[in-house]
Amino acid sequence: MANHKSALKRIRSDRAKRLRNRYQKKTTRTFIKKLQHTTDKTEAQELLKQVSGMLDKLAKRNIIHKNNAANKKSKLTKFVNGLA
Repeated sequence: MANHKSALKRIRSDRAKRLRNRYQKKTTRTFIKKLQHTTDKTEAQELLKQVSGMLDKLAKRNIIHKNNAANKKSKLTKFVNGLA
């Protein structure tokens, strides 16, 4: 158990940050799956803009690595460009 007030506060703040990070990451994963199951090109392009922004935000906040975000964006862009 923590012995200092600052350690107790750190535990509380870490829990809050962890929950926020999990929510943002899960939401982004849901949008990625939604984009991958899209067959309409115009809808996919709109979703791609949204998902790219979400991935950039996750990378900026160190929730995911920047190269991971770049790889996901690249694969999704290839997918959208390949739609008829």
